[in-house]
Amino acid sequence: MNRILLSSAAVLALAAAGTGASQEPPAVQPAPPPQQPSEVRTTISSGDAGAPPRFAVPDFIALSKDAETIDAASTISRVLWDDLNFEREVGLIPRDTYATIRAATSMFDVPFERWRELNADGVIIGTVEKTATGVRVEVRLFNVRSRDPVFSKEYSGSVANRRLYAHTISDEIHQQQRALRGVARTRLTFNSDRSGERMTGTVESRTVKEVYISDYDGENQRQVTTNRSLNINSVWSHDGRSIAYTSYRRGPPNIFIANIYEGTSLELTKGTEQSWTPAWSPDGTRIAFSSTRDGNPEIYVANRDGSNPQRLTNHPANDITPTWSPSGAQIAFTSNRRGDPQIWVMGADGLGATQLTSESYADRPTWSPAPFNEVAYAARTGPGQDVRVIDVATRQVRQLTFGEGTNESPSFAPNGRHLAFSSTRSGKTQIFTIARDGKDLRQITRVGNNYQPDWSK
Repeated sequence: MNRILLSSAAVLALAAAGTGASQEPPAVQPAPPPQQPSEVRTTISSGDAGAPPRFAVPDFIALSKDAETIDAASTISRVLWDDLNFEREVGLIPRDTYATIRAATSMFDVPFERWRELNADGVIIGTVEKTATGVRVEVRLFNVRSRDPVFSKEYSGSVANRRLYAHTISDEIHQQQRALRGVARTRLTFNSDRSGERMTGTVESRTVKEVYISDYDGENQRQVTTNRSLNINSVWSHDGRSIAYTSYRRGPPNIFIANIYEGTSLELTKGTEQSWTPAWSPDGTRIAFSSTRDGNPEIYVANRDGSNPQRLTNHPANDITPTWSPSGAQIAFTSNRRGDPQIWVMGADGLGATQLTSESYADRPTWSPAPFNEVAYAARTGPGQDVRVIDVATRQVRQLTFGEGTNESPSFAPNGRHLAFSSTRSGKTQIFTIARDGKDLRQITRVGNNYQPDWSK
């Protein structure tokens, strides 16, 4: 099997060695999760009826006074504030107001009266202390009115995981306080031409595109593939351990699977036919894809090792870009069988295909996770495209982008509250995220051109 460059655990190694050192870097193993003993007591409500609670996140306290620990304490609190702010489930006291309040030196001298004056309902106090093997991070969420801790956790591990500590704290506070699955520990994959290299030995001059991954907020961007070819359509498996993608490394496009923790790769499809746009089934055992193996592009499904390929569509038109429903019972796809491309839905067995959209042009569907039952897609709205979302049951459509550049390739976050997509609104093609209500637009990439994001499940 081929070795590949992957895994969030490889960030530090990449920083030390550079991204171009080897085309076949060694496999890496996932870092063990921080220790997380739990203590759940109660939740904090707002002092104002109907409003979300307001939290303050002052800088964590560095109990060890070395520069590394001090930096870790500052980073954790800053990233935690950003993570909590991303979900918009709690109000956050602006950090520029914290200078007016005496900083706590421990968990036992928190100036609750002053935080109450800023209308905080909760305050998150954390400490970071160096240990023989790394650092210990302790965090408590206090109810400002009662002064009682309602959330208390301790984490220990490498100081290099400072962002991971913040992400974990955010996700666990969201789960405990708001019954929400946060996305702070999720990741994005996308393809990029940022290297500026050109493919050689091809009739058509093409820019090299490699597969990249990043944290949900665009931090820790790192390269996955290193074959100096055209690598596109990368998608996460539902367990977050593998990425399927389309590659032209052997000539015609075929589908490969990168097992990121094992450091191995697998060819799902082979031969001279064209196969592309893979989509994992929710249980991770099968992959749907488009292929010309029987003539024109049709939708197929195969086991994740490439065995037992089955044809699902059978139409003289082009059927491409499949996406599974959360239950795995249905597949949405793009077809031009009635003229311009539209989004269609069929059973996972290929039966009962019905047209879902009625646009002038629609492509690149992505099905939302439960409890939403929606399909996002790119619709032609003039000279460019915009991201729209259709409710599968009611057929009601809402639009998320409005003519700022071309916007396409949407992908839902695993909690269904956000989407990633590519857009030319800033000049080059970049990755952005947006909330499902069309608010909170954020740019994720800034180097080169970046395309076709997929959000880990």
